[in-house]
Amino acid sequence: MVKITEIKECFQLALRNLRSRSLRSWLTIFGIVIGVFLIISLLSLSEGLKQSISRELKSLGGEMIFILPGDISNMMAMFTSGAKLEKEDIETIERTRGVETVLSTSYQSLVVRYGNEGKMVFINGLSWEKGIEIMKKFQGWSLKEGEWPTPGKREVIIGKLVKTEIFEKPVKVDSEIIIKGKKFKVVGILNSLGSKYDDSSLYLDLSLYQDLTGEKRGTAQMAMVKVREGNDVNKVAKDIKENLIEIRKRRVGTDVADFSVITSEKMEDIASKILAIVQFVVIVFASIAIVVGGIGITNTMFTSVRERTREIGIMKAVGAKNSVVLSIFLIEAGIIGIIGGLGGTLLGAILAKAIEIYGQVHPIFYLSASITPGLIIFGLVFSLLVGCLSGFFPARKAAQLKPVEALRRFE
Repeated sequence: MVKITEIKECFQLALRNLRSRSLRSWLTIFGIVIGVFLIISLLSLSEGLKQSISRELKSLGGEMIFILPGDISNMMAMFTSGAKLEKEDIETIERTRGVETVLSTSYQSLVVRYGNEGKMVFINGLSWEKGIEIMKKFQGWSLKEGEWPTPGKREVIIGKLVKTEIFEKPVKVDSEIIIKGKKFKVVGILNSLGSKYDDSSLYLDLSLYQDLTGEKRGTAQMAMVKVREGNDVNKVAKDIKENLIEIRKRRVGTDVADFSVITSEKMEDIASKILAIVQFVVIVFASIAIVVGGIGITNTMFTSVRERTREIGIMKAVGAKNSVVLSIFLIEAGIIGIIGGLGGTLLGAILAKAIEIYGQVHPIFYLSASITPGLIIFGLVFSLLVGCLSGFFPARKAAQLKPVEALRRFE
């Protein structure tokens, strides 16, 4: 059993040995830093993204259902195919038992002129008569400036970033913009909705949107359904799907569901599964870097054992126990691991926060970094364990050397 005083001496010897081979020690530490750096930065960002998505989905409330043309399993095709919900589809949804309100929405990028500038802006059309209250309650809409538009009038509201970043001059309330030669009045500016897409969009009444784009009246690219209070959301979603399949079967002669009916609970489940896969891939790649760092520690410690064979022999000749020699080398490996963990954790946290700050302005979606005490402790403990495990076999080899054999091998 190693005593407290012996542990202190082992620690001092380990530090001395590391300092005497500082270049090799720092190169080995750097290998651990890279692995922990990847784990901390990528896990914190993926967990932050997961929390942001979960928070946004929870804000929708449990009584919302989303119907989109296309298959949710092929999301890229869903949003790029140009497929629409027909008027008959929307009327079928409205007639479904348990449905209180159906809000149809469509979207498209169009050139918007403000002053002497013309920029591509994402335009969203939705019914002001049905939609404002729903969007305020379930999408978190609130006005930073101005007032809500009047249904049927050429009035628009804009996202927070349309005001400040799309055009050189800030867009003000009561100013005019031009879309396809038609003038519209900006009557309101929204507070941030939590994503770059939403904050960079312009919103107008669905009838005006359809006039601008030539979209057929009654059709839509998405429908949001508010379920009547007291009804089971999953049951209503199932009924909507069955009714749409029946109407499609009569119209085109097939019962293939070329649309997706999604509850907010299902959306959260889909997002969680996708992010779980992302986190798994992150851990796999970061673990590879950690393994490489661990191999570096093992190599360094084996080299150290060879170089210090005489020193080990002398220590054992004067009475040093196997446990003391084992402790010295394990402490060395642990110090390498913990220093690498500290460096990797610090750099990973700095990078994650830098990306979070950058992500508030530049990328498509806002990114957040979730750097929790648990994640930091995990990084430090993980790196310490890697260091100790990597140094165990070299340490055991050193402890098992016999004094006479060690001294003879050195001669």
